[in-house]
Amino acid sequence: MSERPEPLLELKQQVSCSIDGAADRLHRLSRDIWSRPELAYRETEAHERLAAFFSEEGGWTVERRFKLDTAFRARWRSGGGGERRAAVTVGFLCEYDALPGIGHACGHNLIAEVGAAAAVGLRAALEDAARGSLPPPVTPLVTVLGTPAEEEGGGKIDLLKEGAFEGLDVVFMAHPSQEDALFLPCVAVHDVIIKYHGKASHASAYPWEGVNALDAAVLCYSSLSALRQQMKPDWRVHGIIKHGGEKPNIIPAFTQLEYYLRAPCRAELSVLKEKAEGCFRAAAVATGCTVEIEFAKNEYANMLRFGTLEELYRRNGECLGMEFTTDEDLLKNQSGSTDFGNVTFELPGIHPFFYIGSKALNHTEEYTAAAGDDAAQFFTLRTAKALAMTALDLLLRPELLQKVKQEFSQAKLAEEK
Repeated sequence: MSERPEPLLELKQQVSCSIDGAADRLHRLSRDIWSRPELAYRETEAHERLAAFFSEEGGWTVERRFKLDTAFRARWRSGGGGERRAAVTVGFLCEYDALPGIGHACGHNLIAEVGAAAAVGLRAALEDAARGSLPPPVTPLVTVLGTPAEEEGGGKIDLLKEGAFEGLDVVFMAHPSQEDALFLPCVAVHDVIIKYHGKASHASAYPWEGVNALDAAVLCYSSLSALRQQMKPDWRVHGIIKHGGEKPNIIPAFTQLEYYLRAPCRAELSVLKEKAEGCFRAAAVATGCTVEIEFAKNEYANMLRFGTLEELYRRNGECLGMEFTTDEDLLKNQSGSTDFGNVTFELPGIHPFFYIGSKALNHTEEYTAAAGDDAAQFFTLRTAKALAMTALDLLLRPELLQKVKQEFSQAKLAEEK
């Protein structure tokens, strides 16, 4: 007769069994979100679908329109323990906004599914633990936050400002990619719109009466291109001219550009913004135009790392068959940006990346197809299991959570220096 597994291992097996048992419901959830893509702050159907999912699961306290119209919060609390044990709240984050024109080309339907699945799996294990197999030394609370508008606007930053993350001890989410990775460098970014105002005139009959806003836009674009020679190798400035005039025979009275400014950390981004703003204003002075500079309301921060969380996730993932990339070029090369970075400046969290069965690149039509393919389900649920198991480690071993919190304090201090 085989020996009975250790209690913690049994609970992790319960995580897997519970998620597998909910696989059909979770797949339908993901497919419904994927088939009806919605843009930032307008994810009404995805929001309602997720809120309904937790309401139908039973046992969850669901708050629709939590702080934002398309955000929600679902909470579950373990019974027993009373006031004798400290409460620890773990959070799983769901994203569900899509990209214009190409739908869920970043796989946010799978991010939503991972968050929901991990919460379902962790709850099942904690209910089993409460029945006596391994009572947690703390009172566990599980929270799921629906966080809209990651692709544009920064919904998590809005929620941070509204206090939506207060009371959470640690947060978890995972992002689809081309490989399993504990961490990929996500950099700080700030979007900016530049508007030049000139004066219209007939471009052939009396051009001297005009003030050419297109010249200002072109000078701005060229100045930023020239600035790249003096930029650090890991700074990024990329943009487009969104409006260049009305007709060739009219001196353009108005032009508009949109740029993304990126740097490895918030401090360097501040320096880059100052240099870029000099280019914006110089183009106006050189052409006699006036300029409006409109930075987006939210600046995305870089993402802080927490070694204990990464190591726990690595161990759990490898037990489930994950093979994490060791490609140094990939691991050192900056990727995109995410509003989850701002969250890591307020509380510890982990944001690993996961393979979905395709080598297609994010933000392409091919990735949209891959995110909706049945083949992605195995990898998505495997990721949810690893996240839930990592949360379980923290809840059953409070010394690990304390270590994570110490790393958080150290990481913030290092960033400030």
